[in-house]
Amino acid sequence: MPYSALLVLIEGFMKKIKLGILDQSVVHTGSTAKEAIDETISTAILADALGYSRFWVSEHHNSTFIAGSAPEILMVKLASETKSIRIGSGGIMLPNHSALKVAENFRMLETLFPGRIDLGMGRAPGTDRLTSSLLNPSNDFAEESYLRQLDHLQNFFSDTAYTRDNRRILAVPQSNSVPDQWILSSSGGSSLIAAKFGLGLVVAKFINGFVTREVIDTYKENFKPSEYFPSPKAMLSIFVLCADTEGKAREMRKFMDYVFMQFEKGNFQDFATFEQIQKYVFTQEELQRIKYNSGRIISGTKEHVKKQLIDLADAFDVDEIIISTMAGNVEDRRRSFELIAEAFEL
Repeated sequence: MPYSALLVLIEGFMKKIKLGILDQSVVHTGSTAKEAIDETISTAILADALGYSRFWVSEHHNSTFIAGSAPEILMVKLASETKSIRIGSGGIMLPNHSALKVAENFRMLETLFPGRIDLGMGRAPGTDRLTSSLLNPSNDFAEESYLRQLDHLQNFFSDTAYTRDNRRILAVPQSNSVPDQWILSSSGGSSLIAAKFGLGLVVAKFINGFVTREVIDTYKENFKPSEYFPSPKAMLSIFVLCADTEGKAREMRKFMDYVFMQFEKGNFQDFATFEQIQKYVFTQEELQRIKYNSGRIISGTKEHVKKQLIDLADAFDVDEIIISTMAGNVEDRRRSFELIAEAFEL
């Protein structure tokens, strides 16, 4: 056995890493939103069968490229089609919503599927500001408002919400348990918020490739225990592309690099086909941006990907990583999840 492979094997025994999946319901060129949602459902079923720990879906708006706009609705279908995997939002963009409605949506989910629901929350709009303001006309994009929403949410989940004239407000249905709550963070500010409320933390390296362990250390150092999390719990999220060969991994990586370029240009609508993207020649400026974004992605064969994920878990001191995989076709994406499951013997 090669020395590098032996090291990966030894490291794998030293630290057991859980893996989850974040799915954005990407609409492939020439495909439909219905097909994208169907792919999300089939991926959740696959993840459950392969042994992944959780399956989360995102919230995006005003884009023909991503069909996932209502995670709380999609989660009902996903949970009903799977058996044991945790189903969650990655995340609910809280400023787009009423805190009471979020509490009721997720209490309903918890009532239907007790012990299997995660509420991942963020404060980014998941869209442009105009669309976000239409989703919630009272959204003023202020951090104080976000903190107030989180505070109200805790009161709704603990049945301690009252009006100023002492009238009780209940989030129904009443349930024996509440979903696990996670704060999504790509910076130190949100990690402090997660610590203050005693919630879980997910560090979004797939958004900010330069984020460091300091974010998690800050969270742990300032963590205040809650009834939901008696001790701090942090996870990491990153784009991962895995293939049987290095050549196929490079093709998948080029597709992802192209997607990043389109997003940075403000294009969230019509993309080229996978075949056209493989022939695309990046400009020098685009190549610089690709290098800049390289920290957001891990790619390669399963041995290489496993080593990188283990190294990342050690560097950030986490025992669970949520992976996101955008691919040019369904087959490459499905195979990527299968190979990673094989590598970690999920």
